[in-house]
Amino acid sequence: MAGKVVFDEKRCKGCELCTIACPIKIIKLNEEKPNQKGYYTAYVEEMDKCTGCASCARICPDVVITVYRY
Repeated sequence: MAGKVVFDEKRCKGCELCTIACPIKIIKLNEEKPNQKGYYTAYVEEMDKCTGCASCARICPDVVITVYRY
């Protein structure tokens, strides 16, 4: 099963919990451009490797992650 992860970048606070929870370690922080609130947001570096496990979404305290499985 494959997955697609979408982050609500406007609400992400860059806490990095999702980067720790990801078993494949494909979630990183975008340290080049902060969001409107000044936080560096998370993104998936290699989406084709995502399994859709949703570990990132379950651990996110601000519920900014949506995982699609296909």
